[in-house]
Amino acid sequence: MSTRTTSNASATNAAKPAVDPEAVTLSGYVVEERYDPTAVPTQDPKDASKPHARIGEAGQFPFTRGVHKTMYRNRLWTMRQFAGFGSADDTNKRFKYLLENAKGTKANTGLSTAFDLPTLMGRDSDDVLSAGEVGRCGVAVCTIEDMHRLYADIPVGEVTVSQTINGPACVIWAMYLAMAKERGIGWDKLGGTLQNDILKEFHSQNEFIYPPEASVKLVVDTIEFASQHLPKWNSVSISGYHIREAGSSATQELAFTLRDGMEYVEACLKRGMDVDAFAPRLSFFFNSHNEFFEEICKLRAARRIWANAMRFRFGAKQERSWLMRTHVQTAGCSLTEQQPLNNIVRVAFQAMAGVLGGCQSLHTDSMDETLGLPTEQAVRVALRTQQILAHETGVHRTVDPLGGSWFVEALTDRMEADANQLISEIDDIGGVVSGIHKGYFRRQIAEASYRFGQEMEAGDRIIVGVNAYPEGNEERQVSILQIPHTVETEQCERLAKFRRERSADTVKGCLDRIRLDAREGRNVMSALVEAALGRCTLGEMVQAMGDVYGRYAGGPEW
Repeated sequence: MSTRTTSNASATNAAKPAVDPEAVTLSGYVVEERYDPTAVPTQDPKDASKPHARIGEAGQFPFTRGVHKTMYRNRLWTMRQFAGFGSADDTNKRFKYLLENAKGTKANTGLSTAFDLPTLMGRDSDDVLSAGEVGRCGVAVCTIEDMHRLYADIPVGEVTVSQTINGPACVIWAMYLAMAKERGIGWDKLGGTLQNDILKEFHSQNEFIYPPEASVKLVVDTIEFASQHLPKWNSVSISGYHIREAGSSATQELAFTLRDGMEYVEACLKRGMDVDAFAPRLSFFFNSHNEFFEEICKLRAARRIWANAMRFRFGAKQERSWLMRTHVQTAGCSLTEQQPLNNIVRVAFQAMAGVLGGCQSLHTDSMDETLGLPTEQAVRVALRTQQILAHETGVHRTVDPLGGSWFVEALTDRMEADANQLISEIDDIGGVVSGIHKGYFRRQIAEASYRFGQEMEAGDRIIVGVNAYPEGNEERQVSILQIPHTVETEQCERLAKFRRERSADTVKGCLDRIRLDAREGRNVMSALVEAALGRCTLGEMVQAMGDVYGRYAGGPEW
């Protein structure tokens, strides 16, 4: 059975660890030399009738082996490539490039949108705090006109669209819905995902705007609105990806992500919503790192934990409410600036782990992302990596191909047990919001990140091209995409023109309604859509809610 160790060498001259570092996974699990049937508790793997059945069959509770009966035999995972840089026109061009290069694949193709830092923080491009950041790390979107340009000529009623936005997610989504309305596309036709997971921002990424309580309220607003108007839309993508990027272990990523999801479910139930009315459209987003088998087992354990929680903790009746559907992205934090071509190999193995773990959609990172925004060549290689995986390796031909491996089942069981223990700890401190105020998540992640840093510095963790196998006088092996300053000046000019041509009275009325709905505790989504149609900007709508909710700088322990 896999066990865990906390004994790590902090430097090359420190005492030798109790366990050979080569036998310990990234999350601290000691891997035995060999596994046999005694590693897995005796239980009929097909008996899914028991309340906490361990394995079961694919497409059946508890979904350890996958959420669909046939998994990829009949339908491949969605190949969802991330894009966003410069202006809306620049990113629209990249979207079309990706769609063109995806032609001929049997997989569905989805677009995933990255926004620049000002947009992520809910600020317009001409805000004084936006200077120098417009279009740099994603696309700049301030208005409904930007949204029209971003998705121009893209059949958004047919192609699923993912939007990586959190603090101002409800505003960006309102602009998207308003854009679709002006294009005459019914909301019932729109498919896609709004990341909208604000809790993980307080744990790891720091792109929050309002206090945790108000932030969760806005997430519930979007979940409720989607359940009423957008049957194909995933209103929140509960994200472990950024928790892992911040330095957590795989087990922490697993536990914190699922407990965040439970926090949203609890908040929706307090709103008076029926769990079966919204649970089927909740989605998840996990990281796939270098520890191959650990990543596979993490996804298998995640489905089992979530299924049991939804069925027994929250009393969901419909089977679709028990499913944990997940997107996976390869680990950006594992990519190295040194010898960047090595990243192609890392991404390929990480992608295979995501597929063998049973993901529903997948994004493969580009080899040059540690150096800058991806070039077209790097994006094409990342997409081709998925296509080779799908069409040349044969991994899609059978359901859960590693299921039944004594090692895989033992590690899945152990990760499930340890994650459930962490979930119980969070319950005991009063839940996720309480844990945020107490600094629980940041401490846990910081300690895990520190341990990994010690291991790498001591040479216990080999990073090829970094602390082993370096090249002398290494030269950059890839070109870097440059964003010209004209992107910012032209975006600000467009924004100034937009403001000149709108009705000041209409804008004032729309912003007043947002404040009133926020103050009265009502769902703000209708007011935000009306404001987007009324030509209010992102920054104006965000500030209107800030006038009521206030802005958050961190808790007392931060």
